[in-house]
Amino acid sequence: QVQLVESGGGLVQPGGSLRLSCAASGSIFRINAMGWYRQAPGKQRELVARITGGGRINYLDSVKGRFTISRDNAKNTVYLQMNSLKPEDTAVYYCHAESFPTYWGQGTQVTVSS
Repeated sequence: QVQLVESGGGLVQPGGSLRLSCAASGSIFRINAMGWYRQAPGKQRELVARITGGGRINYLDSVKGRFTISRDNAKNTVYLQMNSLKPEDTAVYYCHAESFPTYWGQGTQVTVSS
């Protein structure tokens, strides 16, 4: 059974940094794109960053220049380096893997507050 295991969330001051990791078990499974979504209280879930197997990357406009997504294809692991964090980045962050079917991580809380 494929599982996505997330780590790296926590509480950080505005302007600080966090690095999220998501490891998909079972590298034998074909995974195309991987990405990160987030959902803040009272808001819809939104795509934060996505990276394809070919290395094409898309970011949510509000995180461009601050967040960096990367991927280790051999390990089916995706990372999200988050710098210059703002209070509006506070949300539960979910890892997502595009396969057949698709898979979701358990979610990790990121709280940016002073």
